[in-house]
Amino acid sequence: MILPKHLLSSFISGHLRESQFQPAGVDVTLKKILKFSTAGHIDFDNRERKISETEEIPFEEEWAKLAPGSYKVIFNECVKIPQDAAALCLPRSSLLRSGITLECAVWDPGYEGRSEALLIISNPNGARLKKNAKIGQMIFIKLSEPAKDSYEGAYKGENK
Repeated sequence: MILPKHLLSSFISGHLRESQFQPAGVDVTLKKILKFSTAGHIDFDNRERKISETEEIPFEEEWAKLAPGSYKVIFNECVKIPQDAAALCLPRSSLLRSGITLECAVWDPGYEGRSEALLIISNPNGARLKKNAKIGQMIFIKLSEPAKDSYEGAYKGENK
């Protein structure tokens, strides 16, 4: 079951405005945009994992002009996922209508921290994004019972 608006304030923090709370989720906003500068190395057990390095793209007068391609975006908001929930993030429809999408991984029970996503601009004309723009909607899903294990991965608490 997806958790409704009135249950979400304890799962997400930051300088949230009431307009970010939707009936079935919370809008997440754009803090930073990064471009990839190296290749990533992904293996089965993470012993040889090397995450791609990035370089921050500056906002000019609060706007970033982006060419078609893939970017890492950092959200302003931090999350704290309880043991009986998980979260997903989907792109806002305005992004889709502009030829842009947002790809996110699952936020597991016990994950805490500031999150990031992959922004993909397919529009051949590129895009302009304003700092703090609403770019995704995070939804929280109630598990059938609390998870016995918590997220303990390398990214827990990152960028709080």
